[in-house]
Amino acid sequence: MNINMSMGPAEQAERLRQQIRRHNHLYYVLDAPEISDAEFDALYDALRRLEAEHPELVTPDSPTQRIGGEPASAFRKVEHAVPMLSLDNAFDAQEVRAWADRVARRAGGSAAEGEVAVVVEPKVDGLAVSLGYRDGLLVRAATRGDGQVGEDVTANVRTIRSVPLVVPALGRSTPGARPVPPELEVRGEIFMRNEDFAWLNQRLAAAGERQLANPRNAAAGSLRQLDPRVTAGRPLTMAAYAVADPEALGAASQWQVLELLGGLGFVTLRDAQRFGSVEAAIDYAQRWLERRDELDIPADGVVLKVDDFGLQRELGAVSRHPRWAIAYKAAAREATTRLEAIEVNVGRTGRVVPHARLAPVRIGGVTVSQATLHNEDYVVERDIRVADTVVVKRAGDVIPQVVRVVAELRPAGTEAWRMPAACPACGEALSRAPGEADTFCVNAACPAQLVRHVEHFAAREAMDIDGFGKRLAAQVVAAGLVGDVADLFALGHESLGGLAGFGEKRAENLLAALAAARERPLRRLMVGLGIRHVGAAAAGALAERFLTLDALAAASHEDLVAVEGIGPEIAAAVRAWFASSHNRELVEKLTRSGVRTREPGPEPGGEDSRGAGPLAGRRFVLTGTLPSLSRAEAAALIEAAGGKVVSSVSARTDYVVAGAAPGSKMERAQALGVAVLDEEALRHLAEGA
Repeated sequence: MNINMSMGPAEQAERLRQQIRRHNHLYYVLDAPEISDAEFDALYDALRRLEAEHPELVTPDSPTQRIGGEPASAFRKVEHAVPMLSLDNAFDAQEVRAWADRVARRAGGSAAEGEVAVVVEPKVDGLAVSLGYRDGLLVRAATRGDGQVGEDVTANVRTIRSVPLVVPALGRSTPGARPVPPELEVRGEIFMRNEDFAWLNQRLAAAGERQLANPRNAAAGSLRQLDPRVTAGRPLTMAAYAVADPEALGAASQWQVLELLGGLGFVTLRDAQRFGSVEAAIDYAQRWLERRDELDIPADGVVLKVDDFGLQRELGAVSRHPRWAIAYKAAAREATTRLEAIEVNVGRTGRVVPHARLAPVRIGGVTVSQATLHNEDYVVERDIRVADTVVVKRAGDVIPQVVRVVAELRPAGTEAWRMPAACPACGEALSRAPGEADTFCVNAACPAQLVRHVEHFAAREAMDIDGFGKRLAAQVVAAGLVGDVADLFALGHESLGGLAGFGEKRAENLLAALAAARERPLRRLMVGLGIRHVGAAAAGALAERFLTLDALAAASHEDLVAVEGIGPEIAAAVRAWFASSHNRELVEKLTRSGVRTREPGPEPGGEDSRGAGPLAGRRFVLTGTLPSLSRAEAAALIEAAGGKVVSSVSARTDYVVAGAAPGSKMERAQALGVAVLDEEALRHLAEGA
């Protein structure tokens, strides 16, 4: 929590509100949280305490006066008839007892005397949803959103097998069976079991796709796909835990609701239990938390709910929380140990990341000897030094990270750490763009990145070298045949013959593919070179403007940003890439190898191949992840139909093609009134339909 305590209360409150709003947006809208729940709770509690001490600072738009973040804009909005409130938190038994005493006082008794019956349920870490049934048929599913307004995800939820599409009569196996209410709203959590999450990541890895960070993000991202077919392929489960109107089911208690939901065919969590006393509930909760690593559900705590609905109505709600329930959350898994060294790794994209080498320590049943330090700013702002005693936490119970320094245990003579000036793998000067947190090695021949560079260069969206995949990239690098991507064009029958699995025919095919790749247009070469931020759209715009790689290398920052769709970030990345002597040598080597470094001239009948077709004259921006097309394939489809792909949304943009997680380009399109297409609509348009 980066709050300067020398600020006045009003400034502190405003800073806290800004941070909370930002993290709410990351968590609820983008499904990309940067901090743990415990850290968010600390921010929220700090603001709540500050406003309690200074009531005059409370504003109508303060996070303490509302439920959560804004819903994402890619789905139709749905207003909840009954708000979906969030829960207040407790982090130890004493806090739970204090909550129970408040409940008991309002109920006219004492929690210690066991007069309040409590239901304990696992707090599953997924995405809360409401399911609307009309005459027993599922007609609507919506995410929680901000508690008042969510997103319509009906088509996606219908693909989840644990969600009943039809609910039967209550007590259908008995003579007294009665129909379900005409309107029934069931609430629950959609999540991914730990075993299913591991299976999905294995499948993604086998397909060469990016793996998912944790089960919660996997569930949220799977549910919020624009194409229900993607959701259908994900192993999601829904556990039901409530109904919006219990009286509609004739239920007088939470426990009865759980029993009725099970009877209607919904999954309910088997670890849910009812207790006649708070102490018994606390004892069960603590035992459950101790063994949660053995369970197959992702959970960060348990929820304790007053069982009796009459008492729930008496207790009501305050701010964003019901008084009749509390989340008993597991304490963050932390330990202290000695930081023995700060080292840096070069990732496959050239990103240079510091990490801590630690004296081994047990955290949550796992021995930890390394932890992430994220980036240079993270280390500098926290003044983390070698030989410090540090607090280490398993973020999300998975990734260890250094949280803070125990300053009073710092030995004398330690020195402040700074990011090295040169890449530890190749010696190239490291680059960090103004305003960015990450540091990069931009040397295209860096050995730490070489296999990934070769693989990317040969990929279909780049130089499209047929038959050249990940395995062959690793082979030629390991054999010492390739020191940079230009060496690919020096391969011959003799060098390939020494590789396992290479016969005469396979060698001939690969050499023919390399010969064809020499003739690819400049835009393809630019994508293959792996210049940061330069994808198909940006490469096309730059190639169209500068025509040759030499002209691009000589372009100033002002020249670059004058190109439509090229902003300061892309311009800085292009300048940094060509500032590297290794990269300039690579360009010369590619030229000597006969690789085309010039964009083909205009074809007859138009300025180029985009002169005709059903999309002629129309400008497109691509954003998000499409169901079946890569970004490069979508761009090729548009260009083949005569359209033009640009990298940023402006008033001149005709269409934005949006997939899952579209981000700020979608917001910009909506603000400008630009039409938004999904993949299916794009295909119809490109076919002239």
